[in-house]
Amino acid sequence: MRFLTDFFSLLYPESCPICGNALIAGEKIVCTFCYYKLPKTDFHLYHQNPVHELFYGRVEIQYSGAFLNFKKGGGVQQLIHDFKYKSQLEIGQFLGESYGLDLMEAAWVNSLDFIIPIPLHPDKLKKRGFNQSEVFASGISKTLNLPMKSECLKRIRFSETQTKKSKYERWENVRGIFELTDAELLEDKHVLLIDDVITTGATMEAAAQCLIKEANAKVSVAAMAFTAI
Repeated sequence: MRFLTDFFSLLYPESCPICGNALIAGEKIVCTFCYYKLPKTDFHLYHQNPVHELFYGRVEIQYSGAFLNFKKGGGVQQLIHDFKYKSQLEIGQFLGESYGLDLMEAAWVNSLDFIIPIPLHPDKLKKRGFNQSEVFASGISKTLNLPMKSECLKRIRFSETQTKKSKYERWENVRGIFELTDAELLEDKHVLLIDDVITTGATMEAAAQCLIKEANAKVSVAAMAFTAI
């Protein structure tokens, strides 16, 4: 079986989604050169950071982070595009596992009880076939050996895409769209809420408010990427 795998790799080598070059032995998803050029934020190492500032005076967030800085036309955009719109789930899993390794550097991660991905509305989930936040969160869960509770938070109202909406419109678009299905399980727990991309933090805020109000949970947040609006 290993021989066949190596044989097909020679005939049809996997390529790096960022630079297009063929991956060599030992490389996974992204080539070594492109991986070390990824614009990591390291926000998880600093209590005060651009993600945390989004929630000042709005909702109490314990800690916050984002794996990568997002810039239009960059390698991060290419990775996320291939993951979300070309259904290359292995990219999301890989980024989650990689971010999990970085998160181990932060002492606050040791106090986490659960990981919860931002849910999609059932109609959108059916159309896309997967929840990108859940795939990314599963990679983090695997690396940190923390249970993921994707069924505990439910999106009860369909919301339009946040793209091209103003900051105020984003807040209005997600107001009251979440509810808990098992508040007792999350009572007084410290949960890490996961999304794919954080821009204004509106979706995260709505979910965090739900967790705090209904379960008195302590909420930290993290995402695959951060982009300023």
